Amino acid sequence: MLRTYARQLTSARRLARFRRSLPGALPQDETLRQAKRRLLVEQVSREIVENLVVTGSENQTVQDILGTLNGEFGERFRFQYPPASIDLQVFRTTDHGAQEITGAEKQAVFKRLWEITLDKVNDTML
Repeated sequence: MLRTYARQLTSARRLARFRRSLPGALPQDETLRQAKRRLLVEQVSREIVENLVVTGSENQTVQDILGTLNGEFGERFRFQYPPASIDLQVFRTTDHGAQEITGAEKQAVFKRLWEITLDKVNDTML
């Protein structure tokens, strides 16, 4: 059984070397690498949006993202999950306190938050 396994490993290595030596193998490898990077950027961005933005993290990247978002809209936003709800709520900070944002405006803020987060993570990732 071990000899069979060793032969399979040797064959797999030879096949991998052969594939790399084929003309046109580099663009496919580059495409695969870019796809993996894009997935990783999206995973990190999702983690930032779902957790760090809501908890008010002091992380510099999170602060930059929120600063950009607040600057673009000209308002200060606060995000939170209420105890009895699954959906994230967005609040606009005003002189009269926090005002919840709903509907199309909420979707616009979420969309822009996601885009800013993707850009920031992609720029800071090695």
